[in-house]
Amino acid sequence: MTAASSPGEAARSAVAEAARRRTFAVISHPDAGKSTLTEALALHARVIGQAGAVHGKAGRRGTVSDWMDMERDRGISITSAALQFGYRDAVINLLDTPGHADFSEDTYRVLTAVDAAVMLVDAAKGLEAQTMKLFAVCKHRGIPIVTVINKWDRPGKDALELMDEITERTGLTPTPLTWPVGIAGDFRGVLDRRSGDFRRFTRTAGGATIAPEELLSAEEATAREGDVWLQAQEEAELLTETGADHDQESFLGGVSTPVLFASAVSNFGVGALLDTLVDLAPAPAGRPDAEGAVRGLAAPFSAFVFKVQSGMDAAHRDRLAYIRICSGVFERGMVVTHGRTRRPFATKYAQQVFGRDREVVDLAYPGDVVGLVNANALGVGDSLYSEKPVTYPPVTTFAPEHFAVVRSKDTAKHKQFRKGIEQLDSEGVVQVLRSDRRGDGSPVLAVVGPMQFEVATHRMEHEFNAAVHLDRLPYSLAMRTDAESVPLVSASGGTEVVQRSNGELLALFTDKWALRMLQQRHSTITLEPLVAAQL
Repeated sequence: MTAASSPGEAARSAVAEAARRRTFAVISHPDAGKSTLTEALALHARVIGQAGAVHGKAGRRGTVSDWMDMERDRGISITSAALQFGYRDAVINLLDTPGHADFSEDTYRVLTAVDAAVMLVDAAKGLEAQTMKLFAVCKHRGIPIVTVINKWDRPGKDALELMDEITERTGLTPTPLTWPVGIAGDFRGVLDRRSGDFRRFTRTAGGATIAPEELLSAEEATAREGDVWLQAQEEAELLTETGADHDQESFLGGVSTPVLFASAVSNFGVGALLDTLVDLAPAPAGRPDAEGAVRGLAAPFSAFVFKVQSGMDAAHRDRLAYIRICSGVFERGMVVTHGRTRRPFATKYAQQVFGRDREVVDLAYPGDVVGLVNANALGVGDSLYSEKPVTYPPVTTFAPEHFAVVRSKDTAKHKQFRKGIEQLDSEGVVQVLRSDRRGDGSPVLAVVGPMQFEVATHRMEHEFNAAVHLDRLPYSLAMRTDAESVPLVSASGGTEVVQRSNGELLALFTDKWALRMLQQRHSTITLEPLVAAQL
């Protein structure tokens, strides 16, 4: 593939190629099966030969998207992962996200880079707390949602009960595209509501390969499944009578959500999800900049950094900046402008990402996710552009709730310690806070959830060869303050003033009562909540 030879051809190419892109994230509560679904989607697209989640204690494999040692050891997603692959005539950019609340900041950043989301719901547990938090972010951003009821091969709730729960808790109208044949725990296949046919599934050993599907007519399904099929037909007719049929306009407008039933671990219903995403999910469109003006797909190249990750290649200790392309054509080696510094930035080392695996990419288009290697100058939220300047909205940051002083266990490794701490800060794994009181050798780590401390200490030891010791601090609340207010804050008991890497001053409090008392004593003091950046 070669680059377009003129600006006009490049613009046309960007628009045409963007129409083929489907960029989406998978969101859910922990243990709903996100990484397993991600693997199953890649399997059905035939970009891997065998799913990683082969069940059984002996010979358990890790999924492609869960590549960190801690993820494999714990069986949970700790960091988001990007996978790109082709399916039919489309190019899929799939972003797997952590479900655990302690890593929500990483998930929220990913949601700035997608055009649609797949909301995974456990058939037995329904809509759980973290799922609802992520749904709220998608709704705020206007991201259309496809819902997948997962684990239908296990005992769970009634299908109609789950539809009612989606309506009541999200306000969306569920419009099932498929309907289960057999109750939860007796998953025989699905009724395709658009054709009326029966898609019958056959299990494979451990769910490691694509589950064969047999397409039967309604008459054949009645003869084969009897009352179970007839009940599925009756429930599907009831859905039609209540207006639960798919409408593309209401889906894209955030009024309804197409629903599919699946078992990701058995690879049941996964092919239907891929087809749904290609057929119904929106392609990339022009993206608003920080001022609200839309930069069209045909405009010169632009992108923003939504994630920075190091440690993916232990042999090279490289640092990868994930960018979402918003407009124009990306050509490897092009020199673009770094929006924050206004300096030229060369893109010689650009790669297409598939979990931990990567290969060189020469061209990319709006909607694509590209990894820029050793992009040390780039930080989360930075914009890149060519020709016409643009700055995209800031990427979400959150108010930390847990704090700890970090020190190197070996003072002789101060260089490694400092490098590791700076790296974790730039990636957004933790927020690093400093003060004259504690000195450069004892910064404060601030996190949303305590498991982030475990990730930080693990990476400091194994990636940077600088084992650390953490001393938890009693603070649970951070407020923005200014230089004029520092003396008053510092003189108050149970408080401390620290500085973010961007120069912002924060006042730390043990609890809201300590904050309230200080505000009552000094009514003019500057103490502002740390509101998340634009979602």
